[in-house]
Amino acid sequence: MASSSDPPASIPASTAAPGQGFGFASKTRQKHLVQQKVKVSRAADPPVGVFLGGVAHWIIELSQVPPPVVLLLPDGFKASSEVKANSHLFHRENLPSHFKFKEYCPQVFRNLRDRLGIDDQECLVSLTRRPRSGREGSDGRFLISCDRTLVITEVSGEDIADMHSNLSSSQQYIVKCHGNTLLPQFLGMYRVRDNEDSYMLVMRYMFSHRLPVHRKCDLRGSLVSREASDKEKVKESPTLKDMDFLNKSQKVYSGAEEKKIFLEKLKRGVGFLVRLKVMDHSLVLGIRDIVGGSEPEEEGPVREEESERDGDRGLRGPALVGCCGTSPEGIGSYMLSHRPLGPGEFESFIVVYAIRGAEGVPQKAVYFMGLTAILTQCDAKKKAAPASKTAKHGAGADPEQYAQRFLDFITNIFA
Repeated sequence: MASSSDPPASIPASTAAPGQGFGFASKTRQKHLVQQKVKVSRAADPPVGVFLGGVAHWIIELSQVPPPVVLLLPDGFKASSEVKANSHLFHRENLPSHFKFKEYCPQVFRNLRDRLGIDDQECLVSLTRRPRSGREGSDGRFLISCDRTLVITEVSGEDIADMHSNLSSSQQYIVKCHGNTLLPQFLGMYRVRDNEDSYMLVMRYMFSHRLPVHRKCDLRGSLVSREASDKEKVKESPTLKDMDFLNKSQKVYSGAEEKKIFLEKLKRGVGFLVRLKVMDHSLVLGIRDIVGGSEPEEEGPVREEESERDGDRGLRGPALVGCCGTSPEGIGSYMLSHRPLGPGEFESFIVVYAIRGAEGVPQKAVYFMGLTAILTQCDAKKKAAPASKTAKHGAGADPEQYAQRFLDFITNIFA
């Protein structure tokens, strides 16, 4: 008698699961996904990449905090903000995986930027674009922002300590003179910590962002070892010193009113440095010649497309520009939105250290003059300078003597 049960259905070979019907279990190979490290465009100088990222972070964070209503509190001069990053998403040669970024006295420097007429958002864009140029020297890195309006300079920890101790007096001085000063306009003070500490100062560029200078000098009012070296003189744009200035019979040709205003600001600034017992300051002088009512083609700020062609655009991506207010070009964009300037013309709102040359003089020019090197305190080492050096060369180590000699020399460089 035949069985009523149906035979089992056969499984086609093409649809059979692996190992089914063959007497052994299937083995599935597991995939191990490794997250690719993120590359960034700041491979040339990792500490500068950290600096740019830190500045962008804290300026944006600070924009969410209302400024003090009346006066800065004493605690503001002791405060600091720090961000710490521990990330394995960056190649070590591009950006450190572990670093700290510290901003000193953020509320104080925001107040200074406001009093000096610099908008935080424009400052952010100018700083976080790829630095245009730089050099490496015994004093550390020196970088110029892409639009040539700001300077980033590396200093020592001792310089930062001096700046910190004098910051309250400096802020009060800026308030009293309404920001009209020849002193360096410091806009931020930072520390980058990776394997070692790097200290950075941000200040306004003393020369024009539009007109390159033809000659520049560093004048201290001393004749002792104040001549540029042969190596310096053969450079394309050498920095000359006091003896070079005198040997070339150079003079500053400015109008009587411009000279009077400049000397008043100079005496006020030097007097402030004397009260702080700061010395070894110098006058940076840049000269832009105007020949026959014309001048060579100007070099304006580098625009975004030029910066992209050069690579290394810093942190200025589309999202960052979108949150930076009305000026995607930074501080220098003020000039781009106004009428073209003629030979020898400049906008004093941007180029705050410039004075116009006089008419009808042997060499018509624009002059850029400001005080620099104010971080050197009159310490025991300088007080111990030999008295014979003072008697022989007039190179005194006393701030009052240094200031008087300096003022006499600078007054005499005017025609």
